[in-house]
Amino acid sequence: MENTTHPLLNWIPYKLIEKENEVYIEWLYLDDKKYIDPFFDETISKCKSHAYNSTSFKIVSTVENLVDWSDELVSADLKSLVFHVSRCGSTMLSQSLATSNENIMVSEAPLIDEILRSHNFGTDKKSELLRSALKFLGQKRFPEQKNLIVKLDAWHIFKAGFLRSLFPELPFALLFRNPGEVLKSHQKMMGMHMVPNLLPPDVFGISATEIGEISFQQYGALVLGKYFQGFLDFYETDQNVVKLNYNDGMKSVIEKFISFINIDYSASELEKMYERLNRHSKNENAIFKGDSFKEEVLEIDLTLVNSLHEKLENILLEDITN
Repeated sequence: MENTTHPLLNWIPYKLIEKENEVYIEWLYLDDKKYIDPFFDETISKCKSHAYNSTSFKIVSTVENLVDWSDELVSADLKSLVFHVSRCGSTMLSQSLATSNENIMVSEAPLIDEILRSHNFGTDKKSELLRSALKFLGQKRFPEQKNLIVKLDAWHIFKAGFLRSLFPELPFALLFRNPGEVLKSHQKMMGMHMVPNLLPPDVFGISATEIGEISFQQYGALVLGKYFQGFLDFYETDQNVVKLNYNDGMKSVIEKFISFINIDYSASELEKMYERLNRHSKNENAIFKGDSFKEEVLEIDLTLVNSLHEKLENILLEDITN
């Protein structure tokens, strides 16, 4: 079943707008574009040139409209939420999954983050808005689409308990990597969450005391340590989780993930996924030749973050042996 007659076919909510103490939803027309870009922001940018999106006025609705309109929408089945620590193969995972015509792969959609971090809604309203937003993002626009997979932002691990309350039976994935490699990647091109105060420190559960006189580079290790601790804390209370280690190889990561979420892809679909691993995650036209930062030297104390990473690896080994 598709949405061929739904009046909002190919329209998605993509942004919250606050005005005069009220919150509204801005809408975007997708036309025939699929989510095949490494990040959802890139898809948004491409769509903005469409005539429907480039007029002098915005297409805006109330948040109540979003909820009401989603009720009659046919969506692909939500199969998993992917949590990650950044620079750990999450983009490669999502790009590989996006090669399958059966998948709708949403990678770090800004609206999801805006809803999760908004101070304008209580828990119940956030739950309602998130469900409705995912129905629109996962709308069946093409007949072969069956599965919706959502890669979250790295800091959403701190919302994992809330998301579990929304989706009690849904498989969650936790993707991580050797901390030295993660931080070397950020040293080469810093992600915004690793820059002090670009995101409020309390997003990561970081206190003013912890920041203290910490160096710019050390702040990244502090954030990464919080991610690892978040993974460990969540796994202690939840077993419907698969732990994926980039350092085991991305083919192993994809195989393990697909097995866990229990989707039976055809041989040709799997071949496309594995073939994508040969090209750069953020530029499919470039051959992937390995990471170019391996030889860089970190002037960071990794004692704590290495200890947390070791705990995650040990849990992974216990799972394998059991």
